[in-house]
Amino acid sequence: MEILALLPTILSTWVVLAVLIVIVLRGAVKFVPQNTSYIVERFGKYNKTMEAGLNILIPFIDRVAYVRTLKEQAFDVPSQSAITRDNISLVVDGVLYLKVLDPVKACYGVDDYIFSVTQLAQTSMRSEIGRMELDKTFEERENLNTAIVSAINEAAVPWGVQVLRYEIKDIDPPRSVLDAMERQMKAEREKRAVILESEGARQSEINVAEGHKQARVLAAEAEKSEQILKAEGEAQAILAVAQAQAEALEVVGRTAATPEGQKAIQLDLADKAIEAKKAIAKESSVVLLPDSSTGAAALVAESMSIINTLNAGRS
Repeated sequence: MEILALLPTILSTWVVLAVLIVIVLRGAVKFVPQNTSYIVERFGKYNKTMEAGLNILIPFIDRVAYVRTLKEQAFDVPSQSAITRDNISLVVDGVLYLKVLDPVKACYGVDDYIFSVTQLAQTSMRSEIGRMELDKTFEERENLNTAIVSAINEAAVPWGVQVLRYEIKDIDPPRSVLDAMERQMKAEREKRAVILESEGARQSEINVAEGHKQARVLAAEAEKSEQILKAEGEAQAILAVAQAQAEALEVVGRTAATPEGQKAIQLDLADKAIEAKKAIAKESSVVLLPDSSTGAAALVAESMSIINTLNAGRS
């Protein structure tokens, strides 16, 4: 009966012991996620860094003081004012990409590495923009980002942090500066348009003049070819006429050597003599004919004389 009376107490004790064992085991066994580091302190002093996987702690002696992720992290850099080399006030903001390389330094080397790196990025940005003129801040963003990253990494070595990239999101100049820049860009565009238009007009005039030149050259060549062809045609025509006359004279000569040819020549001369007398009769009202002109030979001789007289008178 006494054992039965003590049974609830015994069960309660075992339950308490089981709970204590579970609590101790839960505090002693740690599962660290991938790309994460746990910083363990023993009696308030740094003891070790637990990497990813299963790790064991001494309960009530060791404790996890810090948890640091080893992944790349992105943080917004708040907007801030910066003055350029030519005294123009700008409002600039950006994005910071960083990674913890040494979790121990990130825990004990600086109180809040994110805040510290962000403030350092702002001061570096103001310093770099102060070395540039307004136009350069828009044209050389890549160089500006590289300079800021270099300045931050040089100062963040004791913090165990590396800045991988820094990107400027927006650069906002004053409204008056934007208006002036817009007018400048408009004037530049109008200037380029006028230059392109003048270049086009000049090229067009050059093309037209070149076309006229080529047309005149072609016309001169065509006229030259035409004159050459015309001269060759006239020469060939003269040669053909001379050849025909020579052939005709040759035929007349061969024919005149025959008795029939002599008679034909005499007949032709007689006809020409008669025509000559008619012409003389038209020129003068009195024509004297000798009595001995009754023969054919005399008539022909007289006709030849008359023809010669007419020819001499006309010349």
